[in-house]
Amino acid sequence: MAFKPDQELQKFLDEDLGNGDITSKLLERKKITAKIITKQETVVAGVNFVKQIFSLKKCRATIIKKNGAKVKPNQVILEIRGDASNVLSCERTALNLLSRMCGIATKTNQLNAIIKKTNSKTKLLATRKTAPGLRYFDKIAVEIGGGEKHRMTLNDMIMFKDNHLAVENSIHILIGKARKTKRKIEIEVENQKDAILAATLGVNIIMLDNFTPHQITNTIKRLDELKLRKKVKIEASGRINEKNISNYAKTGVDMISVGEITHSPQGIDVSLEIN
Repeated sequence: MAFKPDQELQKFLDEDLGNGDITSKLLERKKITAKIITKQETVVAGVNFVKQIFSLKKCRATIIKKNGAKVKPNQVILEIRGDASNVLSCERTALNLLSRMCGIATKTNQLNAIIKKTNSKTKLLATRKTAPGLRYFDKIAVEIGGGEKHRMTLNDMIMFKDNHLAVENSIHILIGKARKTKRKIEIEVENQKDAILAATLGVNIIMLDNFTPHQITNTIKRLDELKLRKKVKIEASGRINEKNISNYAKTGVDMISVGEITHSPQGIDVSLEIN
């Protein structure tokens, strides 16, 4: 089934409204203008969705800072005009989504900048460690910040992880079955021996899970010696953060995946102020 962002945004708004905003209904019925301001430096992400949220209550939002813009504290991101009760009914839903998406985009941008200083060819990937119902928006924020989505759903590619191997107990059998599907194949391995085996069996991507930078360097060197390195993409994953990501980029991996970008984003402080 195709994902429909507008329907999800309506669900977000309905979740907050319940049977109606009984507080805002008490206000005098009049048109107001308001602005959404960031209180922190941020990479802007999600303004198009915020605009849609306000439009669901017949308010007009004008985007001042586009997705991807880097802004300083106290800058206006959007301007809103509409019936006072409708503007305020949308306020928290809009700010929550904007805060989260800006936080994800900002963290992605910071990590990506560290990577690019070390290895311009290495890509930063998000993971499926997202909040249920928010994956689409989280992954869009990652892209705005300069990262890549990796898998959006389980249908995007075949990816064998440790629990798949625990069930089948044979890399040979799993990869043999996968190759018959003609789909892209990635496999998670925990040691150099399995990495070499996976490369020999013809997978597209090998994820080196919880390898140290030293172990990755040695594994890549061995794949080079066996003339297998150019046949596969190498992904580093596990316990990678702002403090050590540069060391992983130095190893020459093609991709680095970081779960914390989406599983524990630090929201950006944004507020709506009536003019």
